[in-house]
Amino acid sequence: MGQPAEPGKDQKIWQVVIAIPAGKVASYGQVAEMAGLGRQARYIGRALGKLPQGHSVPWYRVIRSNGQIAFAEGSEIYNEQVGLLEAEGVEVVNGRVVMRLFRWQ
Repeated sequence: MGQPAEPGKDQKIWQVVIAIPAGKVASYGQVAEMAGLGRQARYIGRALGKLPQGHSVPWYRVIRSNGQIAFAEGSEIYNEQVGLLEAEGVEVVNGRVVMRLFRWQ
């Protein structure tokens, strides 16, 4: 999907995302900090876009810090993310998740 993975950097990100429990979400910035990447929140989305085919990383648990789904509303990927989150019990209303209820601590 675009650029190749940066093994060390991307692996750290993927490991953090794998650790997010079902029914919880984390922001791009939160994942960046936990992966030791400081304020590189924008890189997190790119790294998740490089996931290899057949992966088991729960990419859909990563959303914007304001609780918003990052994809265009109504797009196929948006609908997939909302469906996966709702299947885990995360409420998505008007494209947003209430972070105080579902944010991974």
